[in-house]
Formats: sequence, structure tokens, C-alpha cells
Amino acid sequence: MADRPLPPPETAVEWLESMTLIRRFEERAGEQYTRAKVGGFLHLAIGEEATIVGAVAALRPTDYMIATYRSHGQALARGSEPGRVMAELFGRVDGLCRGRGGSMHMFDLERRFMGGFGIVGGNLPLAAGFGLTSDYLGSDDATLCQFGDGASNQGTFGETLNLAALWSLPVVFMVTNNQFGMGTSLERHSAQTNLQTKGEGFGVPGMQCDGMDVIDTWAVTSEAMRIAREERQPVLVEALNYRFRGHSIADPEDYRSEDEVLEWSKRDPLVTFGDRLVAEGILNDEQREAIDLQAIETVDAAVAFADASPEPEPSSLYDDVYVLSDQVRGWYSADHRGAGVQKGEDLS
Repeated sequence: MADRPLPPPETAVEWLESMTLIRRFEERAGEQYTRAKVGGFLHLAIGEEATIVGAVAALRPTDYMIATYRSHGQALARGSEPGRVMAELFGRVDGLCRGRGGSMHMFDLERRFMGGFGIVGGNLPLAAGFGLTSDYLGSDDATLCQFGDGASNQGTFGETLNLAALWSLPVVFMVTNNQFGMGTSLERHSAQTNLQTKGEGFGVPGMQCDGMDVIDTWAVTSEAMRIAREERQPVLVEALNYRFRGHSIADPEDYRSEDEVLEWSKRDPLVTFGDRLVAEGILNDEQREAIDLQAIETVDAAVAFADASPEPEPSSLYDDVYVLSDQVRGWYSADHRGAGVQKGEDLS
């Protein structure tokens, strides 16, 4: 970490605050899952905070960001209200998606966080679409697309990178190499383990960052975004990191040893970055503790907000559902019967 200089003190403290909030939020989300407050799947990003915060810090407010099903931290780092993120996990009406998306499908259009996606590799073509939008509108907004190492084996990976290079789209593709595609280690699922090179055959140059180091992640992602924005050249960034928890909350983690997790935990991004801020006199131990206490207080408030938020009304079940069938009441994706049809009217 000492290889790169620290950002201005105020920025460095903000990064530590953001990483700490994500860590405490994820820990509490896991607790709420065991209490049956959170349903469905839950994928925690504990250990990956530096990759999230460093990458988001490289974006402009008008840039687009799209992620995977492990996306609570991205929403928080992009500026979404913690209470609304937690309410979405709880499936409540005050959630970011009014409880429709849950853990895997966070979305905040106001902050151009274009969502988490449950289908592995499914977000890659959408990222190209955002890049095409920027070109079509003549803007210099760029797109950051994060996906896992396992998704780099999907057909959508090659197809999307090919089109992005062919059409000179301003997209940075960031593969978060946390060493495992679900429970399968990198060397067992990818013939090429140097993932930054996997785009070269499609005309997409690669870069690599230390995803456990928020400064290195920010620096490399910033340069990649500059290239995409100014040179209209897509870039593939490999962020090397490690998740300290299992693939999902239900993962028994039989595929890795406790010693391996312990070894990686020595590079815990919250600890190493916090230690450096203290060592360089930007924070003292009391201020560092205060950041942690504030994060816990914020998360406590988020849980209380989510718990107080009402459940969606059963009558809203078909709201925003697009159908091409007479079996379910809803909106047609293309209704040619005129403007007289009202919401909620039987379309059969």
C-alpha cells in the first residue's frame, strides 16, 4: 500500500468511512438473514470493500455503474440511503425497488447505479448498452461494469467485449477476481488465470489492481476510466481480492481451508488502510474508533427503518409487471388498443 501516495486527508477519511459502513452493513445483513428478516439469497462482500470503494471513487456522478448479485456495497458507496438498501433486503415498500428486487437486484437510477444482476454475466451486454447510450447522446459519461471471475467464462463476456471494441464504447469492465467462481477455485475453472489478458483477443487491453488496496484500485480504475472516456477505448481491469465469507450465506465453504482465509485476512482492507492513516497522522485511534461507532449507529438506524417499513400490499402484486398473456392482469409491453386503457384495468 505504501507504493502509492495517500489522497488528500479528507478523501482518505471518507474512503475509510465508506469501507467501514459497508463492512458493518454486511455483517448486520447476515445477522438479519438468520432472523428471517431477509429472504431469498444473500451474498456478502466482506473483504471486498476496497475494490468497491476504490472503483466507485473513480467515477463521476453521471457515470453509469452496473454490478452483480453481490451489490449492497456498491449501492452504499454510490450514495444510496442505508435505510432504503436494508429495506430492500427486507422486501419492504421503502426499499430502493419497493421490495421487488431484494438482495440480488439493487437499483438506484438517481445515482446511476444500474443494478445488481442475479444472472452470471448477464450485466455485461447491458453495460455495452450504456456505453452505446453515451455515444448516441454525444456525452462523455463512461460505464463501469463489475463482474466475478466466473463470469469471464460466459459467452456474454466475449460477445460484449468484441462489440465494445468494435464500436469503441466507453466501458471499463472490472473482473473482481476473488479467487473463486462460487465454490470453484480460479485455476479449476479458467485455463487463463491472468484474467487481465482475457480481453486482448477482442481488442480490449487489460490492467490489474490490488483489490485489497483502496488507493491502488482507485488509481488503476481512474486511469481505465480516463482511457474509456477520452480515447473511446474499452478496458478490462482485473481487481485481485478475496471474500472472507462464503459465496452466499448458505455456503459451507468446504472448498477452502481456514488457514487460507486467515492468511488473506492479514490483508483486511479496513485494517491495513486504517493502520496507515493512523501511522501517517491523519487519524488517531480515538477518531478511528469513532468512525466504526458511527457506522454501527448508521446500520442500527437502517435496520430500524427497514423493520418499520410496511410490507407491500397484496393488491400491488401485478404493479409494473409487463405481460403478453390474458392469464394475468398487468401492462402489455406494447399495447396497441389506444390510450384509454387505465392502470389496473383488466387487459384480457
